[in-house]
Amino acid sequence: MKYKLKERILKKNAHICIIGLGYVGLPLAIELGKSGFSITGVDHNASRVEAVNKGENYILDTNISELKELVNSKKLRAIKDFSMVKNIDIYVICVPTGLTKNLVPDLQHVISVAKDISNNLKKGQLICIESTIFPGTTEEIVLPILESTGLKAEKDFYLIHSPERIDPGNQKYSTKNISKIVGGVGPDSLELGEIFYSHIIEKVIPVSSVRVAELAKVHENTFRAINIALVNELAMLCDKMDISVWEVLDAAFTKPFGIMAFYPGPGVGGHCIPIDPHYLEWKAREYNFITKFIGAAGEINRKMPEFVREKVMRTLNKIGIAPSNSKILILGMAYKKDTRDYRESPVISLTEMLLKDGIDVSYHDPYVSQIDIASIQLKSVELNEKNIENANIVIIATDHSEIDYKWIVKTANKIIDTRNATKNILDREKNVILL
Repeated sequence: MKYKLKERILKKNAHICIIGLGYVGLPLAIELGKSGFSITGVDHNASRVEAVNKGENYILDTNISELKELVNSKKLRAIKDFSMVKNIDIYVICVPTGLTKNLVPDLQHVISVAKDISNNLKKGQLICIESTIFPGTTEEIVLPILESTGLKAEKDFYLIHSPERIDPGNQKYSTKNISKIVGGVGPDSLELGEIFYSHIIEKVIPVSSVRVAELAKVHENTFRAINIALVNELAMLCDKMDISVWEVLDAAFTKPFGIMAFYPGPGVGGHCIPIDPHYLEWKAREYNFITKFIGAAGEINRKMPEFVREKVMRTLNKIGIAPSNSKILILGMAYKKDTRDYRESPVISLTEMLLKDGIDVSYHDPYVSQIDIASIQLKSVELNEKNIENANIVIIATDHSEIDYKWIVKTANKIIDTRNATKNILDREKNVILL
């Protein structure tokens, strides 16, 4: 059975079903389609399904001409109903995972998809999990669901975990050239996973187990979260000491060894950094192990929107304007520059706080046209002289590349720059307050 699937993969005759057509699934579908495979994409979001089948791009990181070509050549189609999936050789799970309000891993989408697959599971199929999961999920949760059918892994079907590493908005690294970790529940699963991904990924990294693959992914993002927390905490200390954190960091990062560049901001966002560390923290408790760094880092990063709010209040007080009479324009709603991804964006928390303070808040983001915050629908306003001048404070929350910060500095009354986007602009000291 393994050899039959192996041959279909090598000849690119394998029919692939990608479940979840978001920032991970759609770019992956396009790369697989470009390499010669036939792809069926499944997503519960009807607008996404319609967009894919029309060849319309809703993710900035994908090439619209490549998408259209695959759709027109019938190499790629999207459907909403999983029950319509037929004759699949490989399932790739790319659905989101999250946290409950109590910071407990929420795997409802992965579990739901695993049950859907189990209802359609046939001998000789390969199931790949790309969604971020805590160590033990593949073997302790997904595998039992699949084996409840009576079929057995390594004998009747194959199961791997190959965690996604997509960085939305990154022009240098994409699906194809980000090295791919692959762990299998057994040697046959691992072999098939390596062969499958080697068709589209420049470097595949096999590991000894799915648990290693699961832990490697959450460690990657925990590492980043902790280091961001370190510089965020430094920023709060520097604020009290009246020292520029940006100058401190620029000086420190001149050391050619023993240090890595991380920078502060209004908080952390996206679908990985604010979430994945808590997966590891939660799982560690099962072993009576307290992960002190992770908890402290999460607390610091969650404080940053409030820290920015405090700067706003101090600035309003200094210029003699009550919050209820003030207007603030926020530049950027996405969690990072040059992307429309606003999942877990700290700017949302900041905006909600300012609205509760009675402040008249508007925002401009070239990629996020509208957003609902605190039951209020906000729409991105035009970035013009009138809107800038009318704001008592302009907050640079996301440093999108297409914004002319020199013009912003020249036009705005006061600026709170949380990203050091105004670096190297002459005379910024007159009206720019750094994080």
